[in-house]
Amino acid sequence: MRNSKQAALQLVKKYGTNNPFKIASQKNIHVLFEPLGNVLGYFSTYKRIRFIHINQGLDKSGQRFTCAHELGHVLLHPKVNTPFLRRNTLVSIDRIESEANQFAVELLMPDELILGGMTIYEAAAASGVPQEVAHLKSLPKRQRSIWKSEDTYFTI
Repeated sequence: MRNSKQAALQLVKKYGTNNPFKIASQKNIHVLFEPLGNVLGYFSTYKRIRFIHINQGLDKSGQRFTCAHELGHVLLHPKVNTPFLRRNTLVSIDRIESEANQFAVELLMPDELILGGMTIYEAAAASGVPQEVAHLKSLPKRQRSIWKSEDTYFTI
């Protein structure tokens, strides 16, 4: 399994956008908006056709984040049925959900926002990412370091 950040960056590079709806369309993944009650969304496959189901009651940024989260499941966990695991087993799905959340955060929050001086929480607000998952953003590496490796004992 690949890293969430690497997967998100590869998608942005390949499709030229971080819009999860456009990426899903390009990958022939059907996005459906449905009344799902208290479920935000889920991913399913029927006869090798992939679907992302999104709760139509969410606001636009919620729908966008849910689409990105489910896209993370499509790429990182294509064979995992989390609703089944949650209902019928004692297997913890926390790691799987956290990886999908991290993928969504990395897809929707460009490193440039943080390199430009925003805090992670400011970048989250600007990107429509929920504050409660903003901490999953990995800090980008600076483009240039002021230190050369022979100038310090510290590894930067």
